[in-house]
Amino acid sequence: MTGAADCSLGAALRALRTELDLPGAFPPEVLAEAAEAARAPDLSAHEDATDLPFLTIDPPGSTDLDQAMHLERRRDGRGYRVHYAIADVAAFLRPGGALDAEAHRRVTTLYFPDDRIPLHPPVLSEGAASLLPGEPRPAALWRIDLDGDGRAVRADVTRALVRSRAKLDYAGVQQQLDTGAAEEPLALLRDIGRLREEQEVARGGISLNVPEQEIVQQGGSYGLAYRATLPAEGWNAQISLLTGMAAARLMADTGTGILRTLPIAPDGAVARLRRSAHALHVDWPHHVPYAEVIRSLDPTRSNHAAFLQECTTLLRGAGYTAFDDGELPDPAVHAAVADLYTHCTAPLRRLVDRYASELCLAATAGKEPPGWVREALPALPKEMAEGTRRAGTVERACVDLVEAALLEGRVGELFDAYVVDVQERDPAAGTVQLRDPAVVGRIEGGTAPLPLGERLRVRLTRAGPASRTVLFAPA
Repeated sequence: MTGAADCSLGAALRALRTELDLPGAFPPEVLAEAAEAARAPDLSAHEDATDLPFLTIDPPGSTDLDQAMHLERRRDGRGYRVHYAIADVAAFLRPGGALDAEAHRRVTTLYFPDDRIPLHPPVLSEGAASLLPGEPRPAALWRIDLDGDGRAVRADVTRALVRSRAKLDYAGVQQQLDTGAAEEPLALLRDIGRLREEQEVARGGISLNVPEQEIVQQGGSYGLAYRATLPAEGWNAQISLLTGMAAARLMADTGTGILRTLPIAPDGAVARLRRSAHALHVDWPHHVPYAEVIRSLDPTRSNHAAFLQECTTLLRGAGYTAFDDGELPDPAVHAAVADLYTHCTAPLRRLVDRYASELCLAATAGKEPPGWVREALPALPKEMAEGTRRAGTVERACVDLVEAALLEGRVGELFDAYVVDVQERDPAAGTVQLRDPAVVGRIEGGTAPLPLGERLRVRLTRAGPASRTVLFAPA
């Protein structure tokens, strides 16, 4: 991995914040309200569940911990019980207060290589509201019972005080599971995760195992690397998906909620994907659904990785849909999940999750949702769409900037790459992925159609950090 200088990139990242008009420091009144809330949260409705030995699993260095889990076998011997604690942000926020208004202005936490712009002040998001180990914390505590095949048979959520006993990371968890060192309840993560993956297959859901391009820091420089997802990350994600599906079902049963929706891919998009599969020499029999094909792929093979990248086009168009009239919206299902689904497990970092928790808490208690929740529902989808778009812009701009900085001064050099996308209107233009450095960039300027999924020698024709641009041409 080649590094890009920290000092010049730091200045460029600061300029990026200004260019994108991103939120700056929290106003004094917001900080004051957050500090007071951190000292005296509303714990009047919380039961005591601090006897359960919860644990958290997050990337190393994370301090804004939204979720903690405790897994166990059901006492009747018929399956498993998932205890999933979600940070209870509402215990710290006064509806309509300065802190609440600022959260609606920010919508999501924004991540940079050198810092983050948090949704809530750090005194809450990295302190009093975070499920850090050793301290009692208010939470929305889900209890989800699964049968022996991993199907959910019962779910409810109540307010509770919880205490995490251990802060783990994915690599450490994977090592414990692989070596057999993990004891229950951690060892059950693999058992339950695999069962939930089988349930995903049965209902036709998909999880794209696309190697992620990420910014990494080493000493005084930044670089890029492709990071393959560990199995433990997938199993952990299945617990979150399980909770989001249970929450969506509760909302559907009560007729009030906000869902994460994704329309089923149109026939034209699937037909285009079939053409890509043919060009990439990926076997796709006509009677086999694309979800089954995706699960058969090996992302370490260049043609399979390129096809997985093409598959992401079917997952575009996800959004949030609110309803409060007893009728489910159309569409109501998230096509990739292949079921009803909502976001409810990351309230420290995403605005909508706080509202989803409140709706589910009310549903479990047999009560009407709080007025402040109902009043906010109509505007939430638009707020979340704008916040999600801004987060995506920040992520892409940061990667573009690091790519351009890494390759600055190397214009004219040749690189080995493979073609991961070809434009339909101009098959001589598309996208290439370099192995080293881990750069994904646009390619144009050739006369022949690009060979989708095949290796290609390319020449760097432009690399400008100021414009965050990287461009290649066939060598």
